[in-house]
Formats: sequence, structure tokens, C-alpha cells
Amino acid sequence: MTTFNGAAFVKEQITSVLSQLNADDELIIFDDLSTDETVKIIHSEFEDARITLKQNIKRVGVVRNFDQALHMASGDYIFLCDQDDVWLEGKVEQMVASLQDYILAVSDCKVVNSDLSVIHASFFALRHSGPGLLKNIYKNSYLGCCMAFRKELLTAILPIPRKAPMHDMWIGLIAETVGKACFIPTQTLLYRRHGKNASPTAENSAFNLYQQVLFRLVLSFLIAKRYLRNRIRTST
Repeated sequence: MTTFNGAAFVKEQITSVLSQLNADDELIIFDDLSTDETVKIIHSEFEDARITLKQNIKRVGVVRNFDQALHMASGDYIFLCDQDDVWLEGKVEQMVASLQDYILAVSDCKVVNSDLSVIHASFFALRHSGPGLLKNIYKNSYLGCCMAFRKELLTAILPIPRKAPMHDMWIGLIAETVGKACFIPTQTLLYRRHGKNASPTAENSAFNLYQQVLFRLVLSFLIAKRYLRNRIRTST
């Protein structure tokens, strides 16, 4: 999990996560220099040995922050987690079951507002989500808060390039070059949209056509470069 000024929702999210973790699981949190009560809430509300909280000394942004957290991950199965959503019961169990056959799994979710009232019953239906490298370069459906993957994917995705547009898109696309991804049609969390989210997923892009084309060209180059690196690594 990464946090930045998430005081309004972080307690609810952490509570929903911890309820599904085992005693030997871990919750790694990197805070990106929050100026609100986020860090104080985590310290005061949760005395739990499974939580490791790190605080940046300077702002690094959401992609770099997730990169730091992933470098610390040690579990066999890694879940990405936002600060403002709510995990639904059975999320971990269902996704771990899928990861027995796939290197990465993405579940559906309900898109909700700040009060958890449903805006869209299915993110998959809204985004036409599904696997496919070219499909997801054209229109990304890899939503980080709905993703989990096996530990061995870390060597392929890390480090996340500084020019990668978003960590989740990068992870999903690289997973497609090294294995198979599974899209689970069950909604396993409430995906909260409240106007202060770190990414515009599920909303219209703020970039013009030229910017969108350029960003996909850069992304395609980065994927091809990493694919070659991973092939060389696995062949030696």
C-alpha cells in the first residue's frame, strides 16, 4: 500500500485488509510525505506486527512509491492496495486460488463514491477489461487495487522505469510477456472515486491525442526493452 493524504479513508481500508491476512502475512505501507493525519492514524489505530510503515523524506510520486514498496515485498503472493478502497470478504482467498495457475490475477470491482454508494456495478463492464498486450496498451484495464501476482514476477517488473505512466499498467503488461494473466469476474473490492484519487482510471483522460499516442509509443519501447532483458536473464 502507498499513502498520501489519505486520512479520510485509510483506517477503513487497512481494517478491511488486515481482516483477510494470516498471522505470517505482511502489510507494507510507504507514505509519500503526507501533510494530513494519515501517518498518525496508522500509528495510533493499528498496533499490529504485520504492518511495516515507511515514510519518505521527500515526495517521490505514486509510481516510485509503489516501486519502493515492491522492493520490500517478501511474500509468495503480492497484492497491490490503494489507501481509499475497501476489500470485500473472500478477496484474498479467491485471488490466491487463481494464482495457482496464473502469474497475475485481476478481479472485477464495484466503482463507488466517497460514501460507498455504487456508481458502476462492474469496472470490467465499464472498461471492457480483459487480457491482451496490444489491447491493454491501447486501453489499459490493469487496475492496481484489483491486482495480485506471484513473487517470481518481481524480477521481471523491477525496477519500474521512471518513464512508465503507471505502476499497475506496467506490471500487467510485463506479466503478459512472461506468463498468463487471469481476469476474475467477481467484484472483490469497492473502488472509491472521490475527486482526489492519484489516478484518473474510470474517468476520461486529461491528455490530448498527441500526448496519448506519445505515451503509448514510449510505453511500447520500455516493454520491448524489458522483454529483451528478461529473455537474456532467463537464458543465462
